[in-house]
This record gives sequence, C-alpha cells and structure tokens, in this order.
Amino acid sequence: MRPRGEPFATIAVVGRQASPDIRGPLKQLTDFLAVRGHRVLLDAETARFVSLPGLPVATLPEIGEQSQLAIVVGGDGTMLSAARRLAPYEVPLIGVNQGRLGFLTDISLADMETSLAAMLAGQYVEETRTLLEASLTRAGGAGERSLALNEVVVNRGALGGMIDCAVTIDGRFVYAMRADGLIVATPTGSTAYALSAQGPIVDPAIAAFLLIPVAPHALTYRPIAVRDSMVIEISLLRGREAGLHCDGQSDFSMAEGDSVVVRRAEHRVRLLHPRDHDHFAMLRQKLHWSEAPERVLKSGTQSGS
Repeated sequence: MRPRGEPFATIAVVGRQASPDIRGPLKQLTDFLAVRGHRVLLDAETARFVSLPGLPVATLPEIGEQSQLAIVVGGDGTMLSAARRLAPYEVPLIGVNQGRLGFLTDISLADMETSLAAMLAGQYVEETRTLLEASLTRAGGAGERSLALNEVVVNRGALGGMIDCAVTIDGRFVYAMRADGLIVATPTGSTAYALSAQGPIVDPAIAAFLLIPVAPHALTYRPIAVRDSMVIEISLLRGREAGLHCDGQSDFSMAEGDSVVVRRAEHRVRLLHPRDHDHFAMLRQKLHWSEAPERVLKSGTQSGS
C-alpha cells in the first residue's frame, strides 16, 4: 500500500536513459523537489546512466509501492516506457519534455519549475489513457506478451517483401490483406506511427482502437476504428522476416503461422497535465497547424491594406 497523508509526499524521478544532457535537468528537478519538502526517489534504470549522489535509488516495485507521483524527463519514448512500467501500480505521471515533439511530455524545461509548483499545489487536470496488450502465439505453441501505449504493429522485415495477414475482430473474419504491415493504435498512438500511415487523429477520450494498413497492395483497404472492448487477431499467412513491434520498443520475430491477439489491457495510464492544458492547442503547436483565427484575419487585413 502507498503511504497515506500529504499528496505527492514521495515523488519518483525517471530520466531519459543514455542521454548526455539529462543530468543537468534531473539535478535541477530533484533539488527543486527536495527544497519543497518532497521525498525524492531516483528510478533504478535511470541511475544506471546518471549519478546523483545522496539521492535514494528505487526499483520499479519500490516506486509503485512508495510513490504518489512520477515525473518523467525526456521525450515521448521515455514516457512510453515509464507509462507501461508504472501503469499496474496506478502511479500518475507528469512529463517534462527534453525530446522533440513531446505529445506526452507537455511541460517544457524552461517552464518546469513554474508549472510543477502549480501542479504540486493541486492545480492540474488528470486523464487516463488506454493500454494495449499484445499476445503473440507461435505456430509451435510458444508465446510472448507485451504492453503498448501507442501501437502494436505487425510488419515485414527489412529485406522481405510484403506480408499476407488475416484479421479477425471478436472472432469474426474482417479481411485478408497484402501490405507492408498493419498498425493497431490507441487514440494516444493516433499521433505517432499511425499518423504517418495516413490514419486519423483521435481524441484520447474516445474509447476506440484504430486498424491502419501500411502501404497496402490494394488501395481499398482503409483505416477503420472499432470499440476498444473488441479483441483483434492478426494471423501471419505469408511473409519472411516479419515482426511484431510494441511502441517501437519491444520487438519479436514472427514466422508464417504465428498470430497476435490485441486487446485492451487491464490497467490504464494516469497522466497529469497543467490546469490550462488544451489537447487541440497542443496539436496545433506540435503539428504546426494554422494560427488562431484572429491572427489570420489580422494578417490578412494588414496584407490587403
């Protein structure tokens, strides 16, 4: 059981691994938290790459049992890894962006202390995100299992040609398809690999999974959305060097006759955002959509005068 009492009394810190520039932001963050009176734990995996003397190091189970919050410093890849690891413990996450786009890590390093001070004082909004569970069954009977926050992908190998796969949903046959691959994405993952494969952007609050073909042989295969309570099975009919990839971080080889079952995972990821967090404003900024209407109108008026 986590200790009761003051909210966020114990905070775990997770950093981008093997990043040469991560020590400075982590030192700034841990000093900031200590001055505020929080007990700070450094993730054991992070501690393998970063030395912060005097800071207690905690394993994943220890973080899950003792922490009321985890702050992740890095990019979306760091957040994806932390989210999968901590979801079973229901530890909420705050992301500080040290990467590039940062769809999940929405606090900038420049605003870190100001934003966190307000959030730790209770000025935040919480949302939960669905996780995927992928179960790979090999033709010989062996199996693998992994979680994904963004997507599960079955695709061809680097040297192989297209793959042939059959897809069923809740036991009902949907189609057999020849393509470079198939993406099963959550709404969170709709702005990741799925987006580059021409999939739609889906609001994270929508309870849906996306099935998005990657370079299908026939253009009639289109992205579809289904309820996230449905169970999706992908069977590899033909294809050399095919693979199963979960969030681009867990990879498994596949052979003809193997199948992958994708379903909603038991646990969900808890994310905390600043109180003024706006999902569409974030998309507008990250994807470089047009400016606010009043700015566009003002610009047009000035150019036409």
